[in-house]
Amino acid sequence: MKAAALTRARWWGWPLLALAGLICAPATLIVHGVQAPVEDVLNLLISLSFIGCGLIAWSRQPDNRVGAVMILFGSFRGIAALLLGTGTALGITVGILLKDATILLFVVLLLLFPDGRLTSRRDRWILLPAVLAYFPLELVWMAFLPTEDPAVPANLLQISSDAAVADAVDTVQRVLIIGSQMVLAAVLTRRWWRASAPGRQLLMPALAGAVALASFTFLLGVDKLAEQVPEWLVWAFFVTFTAVPIAMLVQMVRARLAHASVGDLLVDLQQDPAPDRLEGALARVLRDPTLTIAFWLPEYESYAALDGRPMAVTADAPGRAATPIDREGRRIAVLLHDEALLSDPGLLDAVAAAAAFSLENGRLQAELRARLDELRSSRTRIIEAAQDERRRLERNLHDGAQQRLVTMSLELAMLEAQFATDDGARKQIGQLRSELASSLDELRELARGLHPAVLSDHGLEVALEGLVARTPLPVVLHMQLEDRLPATHEVAAFYLVSESLTNVAKYADASSVSVDIARADGHLVVEVADNGCGGATTDNGSGLRGLADRVEALDGRLRVWSPEGGGTRVRADIPCS
Repeated sequence: MKAAALTRARWWGWPLLALAGLICAPATLIVHGVQAPVEDVLNLLISLSFIGCGLIAWSRQPDNRVGAVMILFGSFRGIAALLLGTGTALGITVGILLKDATILLFVVLLLLFPDGRLTSRRDRWILLPAVLAYFPLELVWMAFLPTEDPAVPANLLQISSDAAVADAVDTVQRVLIIGSQMVLAAVLTRRWWRASAPGRQLLMPALAGAVALASFTFLLGVDKLAEQVPEWLVWAFFVTFTAVPIAMLVQMVRARLAHASVGDLLVDLQQDPAPDRLEGALARVLRDPTLTIAFWLPEYESYAALDGRPMAVTADAPGRAATPIDREGRRIAVLLHDEALLSDPGLLDAVAAAAAFSLENGRLQAELRARLDELRSSRTRIIEAAQDERRRLERNLHDGAQQRLVTMSLELAMLEAQFATDDGARKQIGQLRSELASSLDELRELARGLHPAVLSDHGLEVALEGLVARTPLPVVLHMQLEDRLPATHEVAAFYLVSESLTNVAKYADASSVSVDIARADGHLVVEVADNGCGGATTDNGSGLRGLADRVEALDGRLRVWSPEGGGTRVRADIPCS
């Protein structure tokens, strides 16, 4: 019962205080008359601006203390102006204290904006000099403040009229106030500078208010400068103070509108839940174009982007933050976003809940693509390992068996010379040399098929020229390569041409073949075309299937056009930056 009563009292307390300020602010002009029209009107506008914006902010976000501080500032300012004009000791005393409190409240407001909390211990240290200046020292100053007009009663706290003591206390107050407000402006400037574009937009009202307050206090706090301040500059400061609560309210309303757009996000994702649209949709709702999504892949125990590539998740960069997203107790993703969004955790929670299903779909897609990348990498490693083994076998055959066969051929030639008079022996030795030469040719052909050494030593063009020269068909070779290709691409292109020419010679019944190799738009294009009978296929068991695997392992694509009776065209497109 007591808790309910306390809640009702708190609920009605702020509107009642605002009502008091709204009554007192214009009543000052009515009761005491207009002394300086422009200044009086601007003072009235400041009070009304803070009270009105504070009521709206408090009603929309009652847990955010920014609205309450605005109401306090505007109401205290209006009440203080009315009390100071009463000419009574009580009115003057309370009016001075309330007017001092408004400056302190303005500093508090700047530090609380936008989330209603002091962000660090440093903020409390900034408040300390201002608190000392406006309350303990202010009470001492009022205790010795002399009364200049005998018709005006002294304040209730006066114990002695001593101008020297009052002036000394006033000097200390000015130093503390100017110093603390300069530090405040520097801290908010640094906070604004380190923020991203959305964060800077959000913090701009607080920064403008801090700079205006520090400048205004400095100019009016130094006697020599105060005498030279033009009137238009004073008006500019008043206008700035009037605009600060309005700008703060606009930023808070924009954040509230973002909450309302969560429903639109849910409808949008239901109509088109494609994961590749998710990041852009969240960025629009949260008004953060820098937002990115990292999906958690439990199988790999790491984060990845939607395309499956590993992604580092860190919020160490200035102005960045990471918000984890869980679904049914499982981590599915992390949002990497501007630090300013942490001021409204409810918005982040609402967006995460609305997009949870799409985030789960995105996580599954990222996991699938990661597996495909792993499969592609595995296939590439297998092909590279096979190629390394081919190269090793070719080297062993060249350095081992081929050399021994050559040595044997030389020894048979020497032996044949020794039996120059024995026709039978010479005939047998000749047959052995012929068979040995055939075996050596076959072994060389086998070694060349495993891995052509000329490809590694002299490049693709020389290797293909040798291959074309050995082909039992007219072959037209066109190459447009300015520089050598990566080794993997040269090997893929060579075997594609080699296998294609072998198939043409064996099965195509063709009379001519063309081979075109070019590098264009970041791709290596290899095309082999003949005028044979067609009917080639990449089905299982075909040599073209192995070529397709080799090309696809390099993220390329192999296509075959082979209509019956219309010849065959094999084309490979391989990325080659």
